[in-house]
Formats: sequence, C-alpha cells, structure tokens
Amino acid sequence: MKEPLLEVKGITKKFGNLLANNDVSFNVNKGEIVGLIGPNGAGKTTLFNCITGMYKTDGGQVFFRGRDITNMAPDRICKQGLTRTFQIVKTIKELTVRENVMTGAFLHTNRLKEAEEVADEILELTNLREKAEQPGNSLTIADRKRLEIARVLATRPEMLMLDEAMAGLNQTEIREAMELCLKIKREGITLLIVEHIMEAIMPISDRIVVLNAGEKLIEDKPDIVANNDEVIKAYLGEGYHAKSKKY
Repeated sequence: MKEPLLEVKGITKKFGNLLANNDVSFNVNKGEIVGLIGPNGAGKTTLFNCITGMYKTDGGQVFFRGRDITNMAPDRICKQGLTRTFQIVKTIKELTVRENVMTGAFLHTNRLKEAEEVADEILELTNLREKAEQPGNSLTIADRKRLEIARVLATRPEMLMLDEAMAGLNQTEIREAMELCLKIKREGITLLIVEHIMEAIMPISDRIVVLNAGEKLIEDKPDIVANNDEVIKAYLGEGYHAKSKKY
C-alpha cells in the first residue's frame, strides 16, 4: 500500500453561515497527479487555501510527509516542500523572467550564483530559457502562467498544487500545459490540480476528486468519475458524458 504524501482529513471551513468545505478527506500519494474538480462555488480554492495555510480551518487536519501542518504559516509549509500557484497570476513586473524565478530559489539559498543556476535549470524545464531576460510583465498569459509555475518549482517542492493553470488558454497552449504537468511528474514532483477544463485534466490525472457544495462527491479514476451519474448531474453534463469514453 502506498504511503500518502498529503493527507487531508475532515477539513471544514466556514464563512459566517456559509459552509465552504464540509468534512473533506482524501489522500495524494507520492508521484501522482490528482485532479480536483467541481462546479463554481464547490469549495476547491477554499480547500487549497486551507491546505496551504492561507485560511485557518474550522475543523480537520492536514498532514504532509506524515507531519501535521494544519494551520501552519504558508511560508513554513512551502519550506516543508508543499507549494502552490494562484488563479490570478502575478509577476514581479520590475524583474526579468529569470529574476522572477530566482525569487523562488532564494527560499533555500542566499547565494546569488546558486539562485541563478537554479533559475536557469527551471527555465529550461519550463521552456522559458529564451525569454529569460524579458520583463516579467511582457509575457503572454500562457507564458505568465508558465512563469508562475517556474517560480514555485524553484522552491524545490516535493508537491505542487496548481489552481486553474490552464484557464484562459487556447487549445495549443492547453496541450503545452498538459505536457508540462506530465514533465513535472516525470521529475518526481507530485501534483494536485484544480481545473475546469475536463479535456485537459482527465487524461493526465491518476485520480480525480470531485467537490460539490463544499463536500466530496466522489474520488476515483478519471474514467469512473466521468461516467458517474451524480457527477454528470452536478457538474459534467450529458455533453461531456458523451465524449468521456476516450478516458
């Protein structure tokens, strides 16, 4: 039996009378890509924020590598090897692409040369090497999303959480983003991905967790999830169901 890298146990988060997450539990095993899907307002980003210390939970626990990180400060969680991106991409506009990535590398070093070497390695991995000297704010939305991934990869994570990294991209850019996720997996990094583009997240995921109205609806392999009646009714719709046989 695989040892889980991330354990989410009964996470609950309230905003006043709104129950955004209600007793959500699942594991992510080392080396997996796990997709986290669900309709708008299902509580996906809230759950990301609870896992990574952005929000204080109202119940439940989060374990990473067997250590309780519940409500730990985000920077401490990052130093443990668990990091994430955000829906709204923000580059440091005064810095070049390489310098943006170097900011992530400084998590583990205060040596400029070492940070530059890490940044160049990550830029190569993410196909941004040729744009290293460009200002961060001069990039297309697809390259800005790639830059944000590069910046967090420079922190040397064991696990990466991506929040809608493919939103707003065209079909070619989506395929490139899918390829990058698989490339990152091959580098030995585990991924948990929130995504609305089903044709992108289903083929690359080992398992899918579905949230609906703050609760876990199902957790299973992509083909089983895509053909689950409750998931089709709550989120995917019959149109997607008709295309799901290829998964």
